[in-house]
Amino acid sequence: MWVRAVSACLVLLLPLTAESLTVAVSGAAGKTGALCFRRMSNMAGTTPIGLVRKLNEKTIKRAMKRTELERSEVEAGLAEVDITQGPDNLTALFREKQVEALIIATSAVPKIRILSILKVLILKLFGRSGRPSFWFRKGGTPQEVDWIGQKNQIDAAVQAGCVRHIVLCSSMGGTQPDNFLNTIGQRSDGSGGQILLWKRKAEQYLINSGLKYTIIHPGGLTDKPGGRRLVFGVDDELLKQTVRNIPREDVAEVLVQSLFIRAMRKRSLDVISQEEERLPGAAWTSMTTSTSLGNCRYDIELPEPVPLPGTSA
Repeated sequence: MWVRAVSACLVLLLPLTAESLTVAVSGAAGKTGALCFRRMSNMAGTTPIGLVRKLNEKTIKRAMKRTELERSEVEAGLAEVDITQGPDNLTALFREKQVEALIIATSAVPKIRILSILKVLILKLFGRSGRPSFWFRKGGTPQEVDWIGQKNQIDAAVQAGCVRHIVLCSSMGGTQPDNFLNTIGQRSDGSGGQILLWKRKAEQYLINSGLKYTIIHPGGLTDKPGGRRLVFGVDDELLKQTVRNIPREDVAEVLVQSLFIRAMRKRSLDVISQEEERLPGAAWTSMTTSTSLGNCRYDIELPEPVPLPGTSA
């Protein structure tokens, strides 16, 4: 009996192996998505397909810079698709390329209001504090990108029939409706921001999709070199840590490795990193032993995000 129990545990912890794996990466020209694309481009037997909103010279050059790959590799691996415009084009692409897994690394990106910086500086002169304000471009709000765009990707994966696993890069803070990130870009009517609430809604949609999933909530993202010791947690408990950030390189490593580790199936986890260097193989060990933490809870009562005027959630 104990032999079978140990064998079952070993099967859970062993990495998945496959002769080949075709993986779509959305947000492939973004910082984290580009690192995922680069990581898989250097893995034998793995073919990444980078999804970008516009495939033009600017996008290609940005992707080359962030992936550090040759132009030919980038051009051959990118595909143009707007995730906010319904699932049909994505479904067709997944079927054509026989995509077996999807890493969702798309996220709404706020833009700072320049005049608000001046206001903060003036307040500081008078000994007062303030925060700059932000806005999201049309078609790039959290509702449109983090909810509708991610929902479209999930629907396309289900409809295509060939996608078996989705790894979703989300964010810590999802259990905190009063988190500062929810106020970024928020309008006077309450719409336009609430990025963590929209992300949480997409996470729940993925869990209910019936597909294998892995949901990763990284702490504050930095552009520092990766290779740090990973720390996993659940339900935003890691936000109590003094240091609660993580290099994008380490996030990309977790996202990619989640495709190959059985223990990361049907998981929802938070992750940060510590300053000390990560030992070889330690990422795999941290991920396989994270089963003891359980999963992030989704029975926590949260308010519904306010949709943009003229739209519905």
